[in-house]
Amino acid sequence: MKKAHSFHIPVMGIGFTIDTPLKVAQYGMDSVISLVDDILLEKLRKMYSEKFKMPYSEITDKIDDFRAKRITSYLNLINDLADKKFESLKQLTTEKSDDLLAYINMLPDGSKLKSEFKKLTSKEFHLSDIKKWANSNLSMGSIDVNIMTKVDKDNYKKNEKLPTEYNDAHAALRGFANSKLNSSVVLSAGMNPRLYTYMSQFNDFFPNENGAFKKRIILKVSDFRSALIQGKFLAKKGLWVSEYRIESGLNCGGHAFATDGYLLGPVLAEFKEKREALKTDIQTLLNQELKNQNRVVPNKALPIQITAQGGVGTKEEHEFLIDHYNLDSVGWGSPFLLVPEATTVDDKTLQKLAKAKEEDLYLSDISPLGVPFNNLKDNTKDAEKQVLINKGRPGSSCPKKFVALNKEFKETGICTASREYQYLKIKALNEQQLDKETHEKQYHKIIEKSCTCVGLGTSALLKYNLDTKVEGEGVSICPGPNMAYYSKVMSLKNITDHIYGRANMVTRNDRPNLFIKELQIYIDFLKNKLEDAKVSFNKKEEKYLFTFTNNMKEGVFYYQNLFQNTKHVFEDFKSTVLNELNQSELALNTIYSEIETLAIKVKA
Repeated sequence: MKKAHSFHIPVMGIGFTIDTPLKVAQYGMDSVISLVDDILLEKLRKMYSEKFKMPYSEITDKIDDFRAKRITSYLNLINDLADKKFESLKQLTTEKSDDLLAYINMLPDGSKLKSEFKKLTSKEFHLSDIKKWANSNLSMGSIDVNIMTKVDKDNYKKNEKLPTEYNDAHAALRGFANSKLNSSVVLSAGMNPRLYTYMSQFNDFFPNENGAFKKRIILKVSDFRSALIQGKFLAKKGLWVSEYRIESGLNCGGHAFATDGYLLGPVLAEFKEKREALKTDIQTLLNQELKNQNRVVPNKALPIQITAQGGVGTKEEHEFLIDHYNLDSVGWGSPFLLVPEATTVDDKTLQKLAKAKEEDLYLSDISPLGVPFNNLKDNTKDAEKQVLINKGRPGSSCPKKFVALNKEFKETGICTASREYQYLKIKALNEQQLDKETHEKQYHKIIEKSCTCVGLGTSALLKYNLDTKVEGEGVSICPGPNMAYYSKVMSLKNITDHIYGRANMVTRNDRPNLFIKELQIYIDFLKNKLEDAKVSFNKKEEKYLFTFTNNMKEGVFYYQNLFQNTKHVFEDFKSTVLNELNQSELALNTIYSEIETLAIKVKA
């Protein structure tokens, strides 16, 4: 059955989309749950079980394989509750009669479903006709999950290291695989060969003879090469990637995995050009491996979907991406943080987001993963962190330890945002007896890390008035730069009307085109990399910076051709865009000259 909507809601943080499917799946909207925090999932499972009067038995950390079991139980509960809501909507029960109209009204105007419904109800009809039509034609949104592949901490029991399958990402995968969901796992944050190999132990990830899957794989990538490498690796395990989800390296929320200067437009163009070859080449590998494993080989070509997300903000951008690059869906993330009917954000944070301007949104180094992280200034988790710094006791108590991955001081791993790590690191720094300026710089690098694995989930606890004694009340929030142009708390109807051009929720008239915004962010990122490289410029830095700059220059050239030759789209600001591209070209030429000068000095 064809999907109802041309957008999806990506995972956001740890808790912001933790129960989004329960709010939007009944309206045919796909969304993604983070599986990082099983403690939070268990708290919400208890809350929802009590709310809907369903049996609940606590899964404590004393139970064997508790993490996977918590995840399975939570996903099964959300599946059951969402399915019940959807069935009620289709059956036109008294309390759900308005929901069917909401489902229809929120569809895109060109939707075949919408026109069929209008035709059906334009003349005299029986409720039984509507029920029959709804049961045959309406589809529920997919309840997908996200696993950050590198957040795969080793686990211990009584100081004894447990087998690899008890690692965090492995247990999360097992939790999803054992659930009753018929949906997808989004694999993000890069390749984890050990985890990918482990996936082949679960039959739900393999196709039947008709090419149908119970569980599907979505790869979140930033460039074609990464998609090809990972897709082939998985195929050699007998696993098929059903969707390649392309995310802008920097113009996105949460962790920002910058490419080597590859911009979104050229990346999408490469996927468009090579889509069929990608599909054919990988299925050849897959079919051979399925034969090797004596598994069922599908009797037809398997489909792949190509989707994108990161910085989209208008109907025109949304439709252009779909039409020009043949995309199957476009992700809308940050604006949905202002939609309480879809996401779970506490009231205080919601108001901070609504008031946020460009200067309040920045790419930070607060993540313990060591990856640039989109952050909101003056968030309450950073304020909490500053209080501890002022007391002379920097670092978190690290109550959850999901990113206790650093093994510099301890084989079992410590989180770089923890008090234990920062104490040891500062002690080692003091022993180096560096000059004051260098010492100060290194010190701030240490204490900048924030306890995001707790902070990104706390908002859900606050929103639902659940206990925060262990976590504290500090909230980390990770909107993308696009948030600056939305200043209203919105209803689900507001945001869908905005996506499909029936309303305008952007509160400013100076919002840049998504391609230009990403380009500007990348230029700033490159300038910062160049400044950092000046301290200890070497051959490796030289190669990286030249490659990055050349890739960006090629991207600018691509956009100049795109905007000059594309008709009937972006007409209102085409001249502005072309002018900004010319300015960007000059900026990149200047940066290139600086790199050349540095390279000459080093050689001399």
